[in-house]
Amino acid sequence: MVKGENGIAELSFEEALKRLEEIVQQLERGDASLDDSIKLFGEGDRLRRQCEARLEAAQAKIEAIQFGPDGKPSGMRPFDEQ
Repeated sequence: MVKGENGIAELSFEEALKRLEEIVQQLERGDASLDDSIKLFGEGDRLRRQCEARLEAAQAKIEAIQFGPDGKPSGMRPFDEQ
């Protein structure tokens, strides 16, 4: 189990997604106590937000590609990281 925002922030996108999938499977099986399920849900929510933020950052980089009149990439424009 990953504890806290700092532990989650250190995970790669792939590691965070894998852990999120593990949590979903565990919750779907229903083999966790109510208290553990609540903790798992909280961790899953933090992982979801982390994955979403990384995907948004990747999307911003992709959108930063500029295309010329011929439709071919002509360079990159700076993007604001949020």
